[in-house]
Amino acid sequence: MRFCNIASGSSGNCTYAGDDETHLIIDAGISGKRIEAGLNDLDLTTADVTGVLITHEHTDHIGGLGVIAKRYGIPVYATGGTIDAIRDNTRLNIPDHLFHVIRGDDEFCIGDFRILPIPVSHDAAEPVAYRLENNGTRVSVATDLGVYDEHIVECMSDSDLLMLEANHDVHMLEAGPYPYSLKRRILGEKGHLSNDHCGKLLTELISDRLQQVVLGHLSKDNNMEELAYETVRLEVTMSDDDYRWGDFPVCVAHRDFRTDCFEVLAG
Repeated sequence: MRFCNIASGSSGNCTYAGDDETHLIIDAGISGKRIEAGLNDLDLTTADVTGVLITHEHTDHIGGLGVIAKRYGIPVYATGGTIDAIRDNTRLNIPDHLFHVIRGDDEFCIGDFRILPIPVSHDAAEPVAYRLENNGTRVSVATDLGVYDEHIVECMSDSDLLMLEANHDVHMLEAGPYPYSLKRRILGEKGHLSNDHCGKLLTELISDRLQQVVLGHLSKDNNMEELAYETVRLEVTMSDDDYRWGDFPVCVAHRDFRTDCFEVLAG
């Protein structure tokens, strides 16, 4: 399986995962032009996309969805609540026949990919994270969740690649210019995962299979790449398990340009 984050952050999100036959993107929160450019870097075009997996209906995850879905007739996979919320966005105007309803904790298949939508706690209609399995490889992507629980850990365990939200530094957020109500929302159980909590989640997910970690969905105003990296590193270093920071590579997904393309190998 190939995996590449095309863009990640509060201003727009889009991630690619695929093999020789099936090409999926998770979220389409950037312009169609930027999605095309990111796919071109992978020797693909938007017309090659087999399906779009939507995590939830916030603009930074669906902003470019209407353009690419209508232009290329790409199937859109999302929970019923998310689809209803997308339909309410009249600007997108996506034809009904392109929507495919999925359900949390019910696996479904696209090509050789077996996909598990994982219900998460976020202030959206019916949000999910995703676990993708393909030819013996497992990738898990969770980039918008206020808290995590044992079920999320169980579903994402034994992943070969993890993309986890490291949205904000708590001290930066609390001292920053956001209104009090917005700060409470971000810090709440249906908000976003902090750097510290991302590190704690990672310590519960590390296994011998883990080949790559990607930290994603960083806030433009309340985080910095170096700070996210170091905070997560410290959490792993201070944990009681036998794994250490150098046991697996870690990178930070960027807001304005794609990460490296990772070849995820069967464990």
